[in-house]
Amino acid sequence: MEGAEYIQIVHEYLDTVYRVALSSSKNPHDAEDIVQSTFLKLLEGNREFRDEEHIRRWLIRVTINEAKSLWRSFWRKKVISLEETLEEPKFFEPEKSELFWAVQKLPPRYREVTYLYYYEEYSIKEIAKLLRISETAIQTRLMRAREKLRQQLKEAWK
Repeated sequence: MEGAEYIQIVHEYLDTVYRVALSSSKNPHDAEDIVQSTFLKLLEGNREFRDEEHIRRWLIRVTINEAKSLWRSFWRKKVISLEETLEEPKFFEPEKSELFWAVQKLPPRYREVTYLYYYEEYSIKEIAKLLRISETAIQTRLMRAREKLRQQLKEAWK
């Protein structure tokens, strides 16, 4: 991959990759590590992409895999953090802030599909391909995530 092409891809998809990493890790420092690993794999790999969507899907898939690798690492299993330092994103509407934090509290399997479906606007079929699980599993996870969010936000919905 040429330097100019790589830089263009980084500029175009940095925000998307960071949001997926932050959604998976819940920690901006870990998210930055995941982003760095993802783009390093892009640079080191000698891949040919068909189109822009292929690049986007590949980056999201690698980001999710890197996040999973981070959680499986020896360091993660043996260290307990003193305090989470997640900086709260700025929202103009308080409802969006509350919804964001409710989504972040979901278990990872529900948080990933919810993020990809609602924030990245992927279809169920596309998410199934990205995560390599069945469409039925995606639908079930979305249904359960909605139910968990409904329970968490019961008072806010009224």
